[in-house]
Formats: sequence, structure tokens, C-alpha cells
Amino acid sequence: VRASRPAICLLLAFLMGPASGYAQEAEPDSLPDDPPIRVGHGDKGFEFETADGRFLLQLQARLQFRISHPFDSDPETFQEFTGNDDLSFAVRRARLKVGGHAFEPWLKYYFEYELANSALLNFEAKVEKWKALSLHVGQWKVEYNRERMISSGKQQTADRSILTYPFTIDRQQGVSLYGRLRGSGAADFSYWAGVFSGNGRGENGDDEVPMWTGRLQWNPFGEAVPMSGSDLQRHEDPVAIVALAGATNRSPYTRFSQSGGGQLPGFDEGIEGQYRVNQAVLETAFMWNGLSWQQELHWKEIDDRVNGGTTELLGNLLQLGYFFGEIWSFVPPPLELAARYALYDPDREADEDNRQEFTFAANWFFKGHLNKLTAELSYLDYELDGVVRDGTRFRLQWDVSF
Repeated sequence: VRASRPAICLLLAFLMGPASGYAQEAEPDSLPDDPPIRVGHGDKGFEFETADGRFLLQLQARLQFRISHPFDSDPETFQEFTGNDDLSFAVRRARLKVGGHAFEPWLKYYFEYELANSALLNFEAKVEKWKALSLHVGQWKVEYNRERMISSGKQQTADRSILTYPFTIDRQQGVSLYGRLRGSGAADFSYWAGVFSGNGRGENGDDEVPMWTGRLQWNPFGEAVPMSGSDLQRHEDPVAIVALAGATNRSPYTRFSQSGGGQLPGFDEGIEGQYRVNQAVLETAFMWNGLSWQQELHWKEIDDRVNGGTTELLGNLLQLGYFFGEIWSFVPPPLELAARYALYDPDREADEDNRQEFTFAANWFFKGHLNKLTAELSYLDYELDGVVRDGTRFRLQWDVSF
């Protein structure tokens, strides 16, 4: 990770090299009518683009501040529900994002660096010359489930649901083919098919046992739902998706996160190829006139090839948001209310071990997702062998990008 800092500096020098050289060639008295470099600011931060449009550099910084009580992260054990009654403050995210295109508008690149933890999260390149067939290489969040694919800065709540911990594939290193097949009427589909290392962020893994993933998405109204938890655009015409995704992998890990590979509770530290994991998700999403909906039904199977035994996990997520200012004039337009319900069964064969989440959130958008304030109240209910532990959590979060 330390080597990534000079790498990013070299990248910036390389990308801006042609532009800066072009600018120096012109004498002050013979500058062209159009400036050699366009400088501006947009939704992706500060922008530097050459006059011919062949090179574009976008720089954006993002900060996320959060106050929580009595805890922040979702509890994974009974003990995490007790012994803590503190009001905590944290800088949850401090990101630097670098993106754009080079040589051609369809040759794109993107880097994302977590400053607080000194971690290179994303490094990727895309070839998007044809809508029906594009290429994606590098390290990024695999196109699997919508809740994880949506940036944490564009969520309706302070953070993702309790299903993210057990079911997400998160960031992987690999290659993917994807595209959009647009027919007439409802014959509109998007697809992704990839092969990855299968060991999480920062790990190359065993090339003999890769992770295979696939996602097929139907866009019944001829447009895909934006990768955002809120209908900020106030779609006059409805947009919706129905998607089915799957993945299979064999590795030392039973779960993944931003930190890389890890283990779910109850599973031993693995060795190479110990766990065969198969999983799938069926999801829907919908937006119309300020109303947003998303749903995910998860299934996951973990086969322990060393100790023996198979564990089946299930989960379901329902989330709804609405700008009530669309129907009641006394409600301010920047205010959105949202609710989420998540149910997680960590072992289908075991009784009385379910976990539930009820979350209610209010968002105030100063400038879309680039500057917003989120207040959230959650009720968490965990059951183990018939014993129930529950608790409430409050979080207040300010997310700003510039």
C-alpha cells in the first residue's frame, strides 16, 4: 500500500504531462481561441481536460463524520450489545478519488484511496467503446448486489444493513466483461461476467481456483435505476430493475469486507482452498416521483472441505424511501424519509438464531449526495438458542465531497 502513493503521483504526472506540455508550447501572444486546458468543477470534483477532449483528470476528496450511541458497527456477538453506553465520534471515511479518461473518452481509469487507513481501495481501467461489450480490469467492488455496489456516500441510511457483513463479495482483483443489450420496449438487459482472485482486496490469490461471478439485470422500462439509494432526480417516468447474480469461490475465507478476506463467526481460520462458497441474490429496485425501493433476497452455502459440514445462510432486505414534499407542500423538498427491514439467518439448520434490523432514517440534502446530513435510528434483535439480545442505536452523519 505504501508504494501506491508514488504510483498515484506518477499517474497524475503522466496524465497531465501531455496537457501541460501542450500549454507550454503556445506563446502568450499566440494563444489559441480555445484554452489548451479546461478547468472546472462537477459532480466528480475538480476537472482538468485537454482542449481536444482526449485526456480528462477528475480529483475529488470525500469526508464522512459520524456520531453514534451507544455503539456504531453492527454487533456480531451478544457481548457487543452490553458494556458500552458511550457517545462516540469518528471520521468514518476520508477518501481521495482520481478518475477520468486517457487517449480516448472510452478508455477510462479510476483510483480510490482511503487516507485514514492508508489503503488503496480501487485501481481499475475500463474499455467502453461498445455499449454491448466492455472490459473492466483491476480491483473494484464486484458487480454482485446493489446495496454494496452503491457508494456509501449515496446510501439512504448512515450505513449498509446487517446483510452486508455475511453476504458481500466486496472488492476483488480480476477482469470482467459487461454490457447493455437494448431491444425495443421492455427488451432491455444489462450483464456482467467476471473472474477474480477470490481472496479479497489486496490479494492476488490462487490462479488455479478463481472466483467466478455473473449478474443478469432486466430493465423493464428501458432505463436502469441509478446507483443511488434516493430518487433525487424525481423520475417523471418509472425506472426499475430485476436482477439475478451468483458467485462461486474456493479460498481460505467465508466472508469479505473492505479489509479483505475474513471469517464469519463459528468458522475456523482457513487454509488455502478450505472453503467452497456458492451464493446467489435476487434483487429488485424501483424509482418514480421521489419514491425509491430496493429489495435483496440472499442465499449462501459454505462447504468446509477440511473439517466437513455445509452451512446454508439466508437473508432478505426491504428498503423504502420517499420525498414527502412531492405530495405535501409543507414538507421541505430537501428532506427524505426512509425505512429498512433486514432479516438474517446465519444457519438454516439451526433453530432460534435469526437476526433482525429495523432502521428509520431522515436525510437532508444540501447539494445532493455531495453534501448531506443523515439521522438514523435502528432497532437490532439477535437470537441465539432461544435467548434474545436487542438494543437501539442512534447515528448522526455528515457526508461531504468536494
